[in-house]
Amino acid sequence: MDATGPLHDLLDGCRRLHAAGLLAASDGNLSVRLPNGLIAMTPSGVPKAKVRLEDLAHLTLEGEILSGRPSSERAMHLAIYRAVPEAKAVVHAHPPTAIAWSLARPALKELPADGLPEVILAAGRIPIVPMATPGTEAMGSNLLPFLPEHRLLILARHGGLCWGEHLDEAVGGLERLEQVAQILWRAEALGGAKPLAESELTELRALRAKIGPRII
Repeated sequence: MDATGPLHDLLDGCRRLHAAGLLAASDGNLSVRLPNGLIAMTPSGVPKAKVRLEDLAHLTLEGEILSGRPSSERAMHLAIYRAVPEAKAVVHAHPPTAIAWSLARPALKELPADGLPEVILAAGRIPIVPMATPGTEAMGSNLLPFLPEHRLLILARHGGLCWGEHLDEAVGGLERLEQVAQILWRAEALGGAKPLAESELTELRALRAKIGPRII
């Protein structure tokens, strides 16, 4: 099977996130699972707007580096691929407003989005994963309690992460996360977001269950 499609998608995802202001300089990391089972990942230290095909690193599911210099945060990518066979792409970016929520409200366990019907339908709950020091194995192990139930997450004091069955799903999840975080921030400035009634939440969650787990 041809692997060039997923690799070009990876480059497109880098530029898309950079253009949206969700990545600065060499921040963040993206990866895809290739048809041969290997993982292709963005390189360490290269601005995402400038990543080329020849810069991409390749490694095994066990973490053996076959080529290139993969991101130092590869532990969380590999943890997802090992725990979730259907995961074909993982995206980690630094959406500013989403990060700000975890800084200002460190006790939050999830983004308080139960007043937004489209978020419930498109993503379900968006948990906040406890902080892990960047580049450590804890970045992967801290994710495990949230898998495979949740695809879109906030990494406390660090950024956002989304996995999907293709790269568009994962990149779109990060775009949605920052939009939701901005809406909630503005609602706070206007007196605070008000949740939907419990009966409405129950109905929306039932619809979400019918839609399935993908991020839309």
